[in-house]
Amino acid sequence: MKSFKSLVLLLVMGVLVIFSAACGSGTTSEEDTSTGSGDTKEKETALEGSVVIDGSGTVYPFMSKMAENYMGENEEVSVEVSRAGTSAGFEKFLVADNGTDFNDASREIKDEEKAKAEELGIEYKEFQVALDGLTFVINKENDWATEMTQEEVVKIFLAEGGVTKWSDINPDWPAEEIKPMGPNENHGTNEFMFETIMEEKDFVDTVNLQQEYSTLVDLVSKDKNAIAFFGYGYYDSNKDKLNAVKVDFGNGPVAPSLDTIGLDDAAAYKPFTRPVFTYLNVGMAKEKPQVLDYAIYTMENAQTVASETGFAPLKDEVIDESIKYLEGLK
Repeated sequence: MKSFKSLVLLLVMGVLVIFSAACGSGTTSEEDTSTGSGDTKEKETALEGSVVIDGSGTVYPFMSKMAENYMGENEEVSVEVSRAGTSAGFEKFLVADNGTDFNDASREIKDEEKAKAEELGIEYKEFQVALDGLTFVINKENDWATEMTQEEVVKIFLAEGGVTKWSDINPDWPAEEIKPMGPNENHGTNEFMFETIMEEKDFVDTVNLQQEYSTLVDLVSKDKNAIAFFGYGYYDSNKDKLNAVKVDFGNGPVAPSLDTIGLDDAAAYKPFTRPVFTYLNVGMAKEKPQVLDYAIYTMENAQTVASETGFAPLKDEVIDESIKYLEGLK
């Protein structure tokens, strides 16, 4: 009898074990199914595709570094950064179909460009990304024009300036012809120089305007009588080849640097400082998740990348306002 009871007990326990295993197996299947579904959903929402950026050559070092960093964290997204120049970039940005996602700019969008955007139904948003200082560079062998007043350095580029030789600025300087240079009309830096610094007065006839900043660096580095203007970042990355002119704005000579560039009254290089921008096609940001994500990433990392690429960083409140706007597009 005792043996019979033991046998029954063993049979009951066996049934329970089998039942538990079946239930456990069912639970595991549900979890596996759930996990698989989650993986599929994650893949469906993973960022992929392309982001297309063109525009300012001045902003290019900043944006190319930003793109490199972003692609290192988002391998399925391709960020293409070109540098046609601010104005040429806007022509590619303001296209009804297939325009660029972003246009980098070293000046604000013009009224005629705003009108074209409205005509085409393109909604855009302007974002400041950093601060730049217009820098005048000279050859390493030029040991006389290392310091000039604001008026003197601008006169070199003015048709009405009456300056053709170094000795026209200072009789103690060489009586040799100055060779002024700068970026051409495709670049916002050219427009900033012409409209803001030169107050829309004509360039001197002898000015050599180039499309590529690398060409300007090369020309100045090989000619002791050359002087060129461009953004601080290009000087900063070519300090071994060029010297920057210290400019006296009324309180003594000031060298452009990340410490002196700024728009606050306390910034010593303020008269030659400007914000630089990127313009976002809002429609593309709403349509393509990778474009919006890249925009947010850019603003979140703007201060760090600015400092790494020769720009003065923006204040926190400017960055925060931009991020808040972008988050609202989600």
